[in-house]
Amino acid sequence: MDQARLILFSCILGLTAGWGLTATALAQPTPAAVDTPATSSEEPTLSEKRSVIPTTPSEVVTALGWWGLPFGIATLISLWFSTERLVVLRRARVIPKPFVERFLHHLREGTIDPVEALELCDENGSPVAQIFEHGVRKWGKPSVEVEQAIIDGGERQISQMRKNLRVMNGVATVSPLIGLLGTVWGMIDAFNGIAGSDAMGSPEKLAAGIALALLTTAAGLLVAIPSMIIYMYLSGRVDRLVMDMDTLAQEVVYSISAEALHERPRAS
Repeated sequence: MDQARLILFSCILGLTAGWGLTATALAQPTPAAVDTPATSSEEPTLSEKRSVIPTTPSEVVTALGWWGLPFGIATLISLWFSTERLVVLRRARVIPKPFVERFLHHLREGTIDPVEALELCDENGSPVAQIFEHGVRKWGKPSVEVEQAIIDGGERQISQMRKNLRVMNGVATVSPLIGLLGTVWGMIDAFNGIAGSDAMGSPEKLAAGIALALLTTAAGLLVAIPSMIIYMYLSGRVDRLVMDMDTLAQEVVYSISAEALHERPRAS
């Protein structure tokens, strides 16, 4: 009986000791439990570090600082002159079809004299009308003189049509150079951070300089690429208009030159 009690007491004592150890083990934080608060506490810090690199438009503008001023000015210049050239270089304005058809019809039929032709050209005032006017002033002269007069007038009109395209080409050329300057400036800032402190062990100290370098490059390209595209498009439009005006001007030469006027009575 005493031996049974001793065995029962030993079992109770062992179970009590086991429960105590289990409770102590449960009370102590596990490695996962220890890491979890640390991870959660580090996540805001990492996000704060990442937020140093701008991602939204407002953050980008703030990060660029005064570097955003030249890019903003270049954007306004490109928008202004591209809109102006799109309006000025409309085909209906440069080569108005009703005027051209009526003017050439009168020349073919011989139902208009030089004075009336000059009045029509001056009344219309379009680029093609001004080119025709230069030719009409040489009415009845040899075809070489008439053609040379039209060429001189055409060169003036082409210069007027292309004048603001040079500004857009300049924006497309200068904007990447400003971005490159900002890149160099940002890298200098980053390396100054490395030299001035232990920045290699803390990337957030380098983030500002590297962000400025990347943002200025991106801003320069964002301004230059659309400007170059619209410049190439408008240059192609000018070339097409010049070719069409040249074809029409040749018909004027064949209608008012001395050779054409001399052959017209014979043909009639």
